[in-house]
Amino acid sequence: MDIDASTFPTEVIDASSQVPVLVDFWAPWCGPCRALSPVLDRLAVEYGDRIRIVKVNSDDEQQLAARYGVRSIPNVKAFVDGQVVDEFLGAQPESAVRAFIEALLPSPADILRQRGREALVAGDVEQGIALLNEARAADPRNTGTSLDLAEALLSSGNSRKASLILESLDPILTLDGADQQRFARLRIQVEGAATSDEPELRTRIDRDPADLPARLALAKRLLASDRAEEAMDQLLEVVRRDRRFEDDAGRKALLQAFHFLGPDHPLVPRYRKLLAATLH
Repeated sequence: MDIDASTFPTEVIDASSQVPVLVDFWAPWCGPCRALSPVLDRLAVEYGDRIRIVKVNSDDEQQLAARYGVRSIPNVKAFVDGQVVDEFLGAQPESAVRAFIEALLPSPADILRQRGREALVAGDVEQGIALLNEARAADPRNTGTSLDLAEALLSSGNSRKASLILESLDPILTLDGADQQRFARLRIQVEGAATSDEPELRTRIDRDPADLPARLALAKRLLASDRAEEAMDQLLEVVRRDRRFEDDAGRKALLQAFHFLGPDHPLVPRYRKLLAATLH
């Protein structure tokens, strides 16, 4: 398909949310472009609806070519979810172009994960969890799948299994920034689900302000219900009263809360300063 600036948003940006879209920037006078074109045509037929290949005449669409940094042609750019994720220059052999395409396609584990997420959205929790378990077995290194599964298990009331999955992940070594925040949120929710009811915990603290296990449990329950400021006040009080309580549990829980909220949350810098003042 030949496209221009008017059809680019629909045929490339929007379409790339469904399948990878390869955009071939070419020109009629370009010999290597003419050599590459039949390769792309054959692969478009071979892969069918698993990919989409479109062509942009860079002479006619100079602004579009400039927007995407096309300086030499042929230049094939791959779009996924509206973004350029890979590209190659020049006339490549069919084997190289096929390898380029294969790297863009979802793996069997990715497909299972997507089906599982769709089942959850549709309300079929049992099927969603089963598919996510299959996806996790097919690719144990995909931490996003593990987090999806833990989230689904927690939502279904199975906090014990969700906790086991979270324990299998190393939040420092295997998770990127966004996944670390998800991990922290899920761990807080799992821990909050395992604590006593809030009224009971508050009664214990009223009876004995030095009941640090109750303060720690209350903080976890408050965090799990998105009452972060109240929770962090409780954790600061744990640190003030006994820094060594349960191997520095108050400080560690505050750091976990910072991950949960994310660096841009307005409470985080404030409570980092309060924690530093308390410690020193």
